[in-house]
Amino acid sequence: MFKGQKVLNKELAEKVLRHAQSTGADFAEIFVEDSFSSSISMEESLVEQASDYISRGAGVRVVFGDTTGFAHTTNLTESGLIKAAETARSVSKSGQVGSRTTVPLKDRVSSVPEARYDPSYFKSKAVEKLLLMDEVARSYDASISQVASQMSISARHIALFNSDGLSVEQSTFRSRAAIRTVAKGDTGLQSGYEPVGYSIDFDQFLEMMDFEALAKEATERAVRKLLAMPAPSGRLPVVIKRGSGGILFHEACGHGLEADHIKKNTSVYANRLGQKVASPLVTLVDDGTVEKTWGSFAYDDEGEAGRRNVLIKDGVLEDYMWDSNSAKFFNRKSSGNGRRQSYQHLPMVRMTNTYLLPGDSDPEEIVANTENGIYVARLSGGQVNTATGDFVFGTQEAYLIENGRITAPIRDTQLIGNGPEILAEIDMVGNDFDMTPGTCGKNGQSVPVGTGQPTLRVASITLGGTANA
Repeated sequence: MFKGQKVLNKELAEKVLRHAQSTGADFAEIFVEDSFSSSISMEESLVEQASDYISRGAGVRVVFGDTTGFAHTTNLTESGLIKAAETARSVSKSGQVGSRTTVPLKDRVSSVPEARYDPSYFKSKAVEKLLLMDEVARSYDASISQVASQMSISARHIALFNSDGLSVEQSTFRSRAAIRTVAKGDTGLQSGYEPVGYSIDFDQFLEMMDFEALAKEATERAVRKLLAMPAPSGRLPVVIKRGSGGILFHEACGHGLEADHIKKNTSVYANRLGQKVASPLVTLVDDGTVEKTWGSFAYDDEGEAGRRNVLIKDGVLEDYMWDSNSAKFFNRKSSGNGRRQSYQHLPMVRMTNTYLLPGDSDPEEIVANTENGIYVARLSGGQVNTATGDFVFGTQEAYLIENGRITAPIRDTQLIGNGPEILAEIDMVGNDFDMTPGTCGKNGQSVPVGTGQPTLRVASITLGGTANA
């Protein structure tokens, strides 16, 4: 993998930045990226697809007042970068006010861990592990009719320079696996899905992963759902198992706490700092520094160090998440939440690893104290209207709670509610915790994120099932 300084040394970076500011721009930035990824997928015990992807280029951002110009290029020569700077400068409408001073670049801050990136080695080991998962799933139960699995690795190296003198270099490695199984029975087809991913290189991933357990988890879920009955409808208490329920907080309130929505006044949480927005049991954190977690990094895509940001503390709204653009508007500092999909995109404020802190309740006690309700073992995707806080989430694995005990599985259903209202309804929070990897889409860009939470209970939420509650 290339190192950014070999393509763009300090002298060339300073020259391009000076050129970008030569007609009066307030700020200029060069973001250089070299990324590699490899993936392999298997279906019906056969390799279905194997792919490698390489992306290399630079984005130049030029800011003049409230206007931002941006251009990207794959030509990393001096002439190519100067041309991109001129294009971005012209879009930003800077001019007629004389050049601005570009601060000399500081010594580079670097986070470049050693790691092996060998696509051939990856593919041979991945096929071995995918075949193992396929065999485990198919031998588990005669009802298993389909098995599909996938494994991928990625390596991303960035070098970032700006007119404030910032010079940052970073490498990030990610490894991921997932399996989906389908069971066939009297109720039709039922599926089980289990993903896992970490910000580590592939060798570390192989050492820490139990691929047999991953396959069994997905397969057991599909088989259990063959006995599922129609889900109830109406308002009921819902207990959400640790881990995948974190997507609820990511969607239901996380996006509404991103400062670009606050700037546009399109968030239900706008102008509510210092106010109670959730149950006192809720402390919500966004943290880009959690070791090995999917959404972690040393520096964000604007060169800010990753950090732990408390968003809601004991039910009170403490702060929002900030990138440089939104922070400047509110006379704040970036919180390390400026992220971009690639060098072809402008950065914007995004979540990293967003999670609810554990409480004091035993998870079994939470279920025992729920007379009748629903136990959600895994949520699937969801969507939210940030302006109102209204959301809809699907369940992937859920059960009835009857007389304080988890009983029959129910068919996939939906949880329907409003973010602030549901946050206020959380009345028990467990002392356990888990996180899951995910991909967050926003304004056409996708970035890796982590979500997590302990087991918790929402006292009342609407279920969109077909049976009467």
